[in-house]
Amino acid sequence: MSAWVLPDHIADVLPSEARHIEELRRLLLDSARGYGFELVMPPMLEHLESLLSGTGEALDLLTFKLVDQLSGRMMGLRADTTPQVARIDAHLLNRQGVTRLCYCGPVLHTRPDRPHATREPLQFGAEIYGHAGQEADLEALTLALDCLRATQVGPVTVDLADVRLVRALLAGIPVDGAALARVHAALAAKDASTLAMLTRDFPAPSRQGLSALVELYGDMTVLTEASRYLPDTAAVREALAQLRWLASEVASQDGVQVSFDLADLRGYAYYSGTRFGLYVPGASDALVRGGRYDEVGAVFGRNRPAVGFSLDLRELVAVAPQPALKAAIRAPWGQEQSLRQAIADLRRQGETVVCVLPGHESEVDEFLCDRELARQGAGWVVRPR
Repeated sequence: MSAWVLPDHIADVLPSEARHIEELRRLLLDSARGYGFELVMPPMLEHLESLLSGTGEALDLLTFKLVDQLSGRMMGLRADTTPQVARIDAHLLNRQGVTRLCYCGPVLHTRPDRPHATREPLQFGAEIYGHAGQEADLEALTLALDCLRATQVGPVTVDLADVRLVRALLAGIPVDGAALARVHAALAAKDASTLAMLTRDFPAPSRQGLSALVELYGDMTVLTEASRYLPDTAAVREALAQLRWLASEVASQDGVQVSFDLADLRGYAYYSGTRFGLYVPGASDALVRGGRYDEVGAVFGRNRPAVGFSLDLRELVAVAPQPALKAAIRAPWGQEQSLRQAIADLRRQGETVVCVLPGHESEVDEFLCDRELARQGAGWVVRPR
């Protein structure tokens, strides 16, 4: 095998796509800043116990591990940035009020999460710490929608769920971690027969409620059906009420449809409440995933309310419309001081000036050179090509 062949599901990003990704990254960060989110840049690797504390087996299996040659301790390359941001909020910032943080950087996965996916997502995310109310859930979801609008993708379908419904149905039932994982997998796959087998010894209300969840997906009528078929407990009522409120707020926004999948438990184990996925035409799965994860900071000694979302810019660039090329100016190469001064002045004004090196006059690249710098008398002027 050639030494320069890249590993499976790892790829270079070439100029046109890289330019598009960078433009999207700036749009997303500007959108987050418009809401008051502060940018943080966690390290790519850190001690494994810090990186994986409280995240569950799923993230552990996705994480590349290595030995630190300086300390001999195990280290990991991050597979998700949220635990790192929770550590920053808990230990480095340690603020008492609301903290809004955003980030954008690569993460690495030991395996792709679906066919043809990359193992090196470029993850953008935004998170709110310190507010337990629904207002923070709505702000996170609204920012996610604004980010997609800024990139001109859509129409958007917001799919809502709440992990507290499943937790309420399993409350008090002695289930080990492996059995619980199988129940979650059957729910996510909507495998009613497997779910019935796994829950055959559960109390009747829990067994019937879990069975009902498999069918509880669709439009707003799902919440009415859930009130009818799920146990009438305080936890169930609260989760359904919050889903109803959030859905009504989101549905009022232009170009947004709302759906529900109350059995959806996909994602990392740290989610603790309302969850959402944003779907757009052309994407094979949710383009954005987020929700509430109030326990994520507990392992760092500070159990603050938290809600947020993340997306992969590599997935986003595949469905976002390609922006028009920025107009550029083609200039000759030369040593004349007047020419070099003219080029420098144009670049200071924000223009892209591509100098044609000697012998390469016929070559082209991805820049749209609609003008040229030409001599006029003793000076230089920009004119249409």
